[in-house]
Amino acid sequence: MSTATCEPLVQEHDAAGQSGSMQLVSFKLAGETYGIEITKIREIILVGEITHVPETPPHVKGLINLRSTVIPVIDLRIRFSLADAELTPESRIMVLHVGSRMIGIVVDSVNEVLRVTQQEISPAPPTVTSSGNEYMTGLVRLKEDLLILLDVDRLFGDEETQALAEAAVGAGA
Repeated sequence: MSTATCEPLVQEHDAAGQSGSMQLVSFKLAGETYGIEITKIREIILVGEITHVPETPPHVKGLINLRSTVIPVIDLRIRFSLADAELTPESRIMVLHVGSRMIGIVVDSVNEVLRVTQQEISPAPPTVTSSGNEYMTGLVRLKEDLLILLDVDRLFGDEETQALAEAAVGAGA
């Protein structure tokens, strides 16, 4: 399995270099732009062989073996109830730190690393976050669209990460 580094150009969205800024990795999913704080990302890899695990939730794509570490892989399109799509050469697995575990998520493409200030992040509208989408923590206005900021610890809470860990153990990991 080949790896792609998380080294795209860092766009200086924070021209003044103000404190209180964070770096986000932006990615596409079903035509929308999302972002995850870079400290939550271990690495970004090409989509390779994924081992299917029976009797797992539909959004669990399976398991990968990354340098002798078995990692569950989530299809983020299915997790977000979006239309299924074929993998493309731009598709990637983002390996994330979630609590004490690692989880892979399949995304359509990875865009770039952005530096944004807290002032550039608008809170998520209450009508969106109150409907079970507490993992959407804010919006960042980009030149041509909005970036949806995700909190992976909320997205993959304790209950889900425990179920993923049990699937990995059941598969002989």
